[in-house]
Amino acid sequence: MELSSINCAPEKDCALCPRLVEFREANRTAFPDWHNAPVPTFCPTSAKPPVKLLIVGLAPGLRGANRTGRPFTGDYAGDLLYATLGKFGLARGNYDARPDDGLELVGCQITNSVRCVPPQNKPVGAEIAACRPFLANTIKALPDLRVILALGTIAHGTVLSALGMRKVTFPFGHGAVHRLPGGVFFADSYHCSRYNTNTRRLTTDMFESVFEKLAELIAD
Repeated sequence: MELSSINCAPEKDCALCPRLVEFREANRTAFPDWHNAPVPTFCPTSAKPPVKLLIVGLAPGLRGANRTGRPFTGDYAGDLLYATLGKFGLARGNYDARPDDGLELVGCQITNSVRCVPPQNKPVGAEIAACRPFLANTIKALPDLRVILALGTIAHGTVLSALGMRKVTFPFGHGAVHRLPGGVFFADSYHCSRYNTNTRRLTTDMFESVFEKLAELIAD
């Protein structure tokens, strides 16, 4: 699939991944008031300041973004992510786990490697590959982009594939920062999921330390 043949986001009834389509239709029947569609990238309402940070997660959570229609909204991962963004001036307003809570991003965007919710929160390789061009075009559409932050190893690998980079050249590591050809920085963090925080694989301090580095890169 050529990048020029698609946009930055799939259509509401995107049919690229049969398994995800079947799961989406089942959820539309079971939960008709939910979003139950590809979740669009969360963007700032203002073009100033320009977007310099793109945060890439894995996929919408069933009762989180799949329900609300906004990335990382409605589940625990959003509680930590949006609190951290607010602390570092990358979001303003109060996060209330609702898409109409008035929260605004400042100079950053949030998206997912896979835009539709997968069963058991586990997309398969073909689904990741099918959605990859949307991520590639999302990145391409940000002329002032300074930093890409991948949340987890799948997001890390998907970003590199979308950019045509070799994964072995840029290994994943929590807190790692790579400089990509062209001057964009590529940073990693463990995913801010409830599992990772409950097991102490990721603490609030660890997550905030990543954003301390990002703030320096964005301001530099």
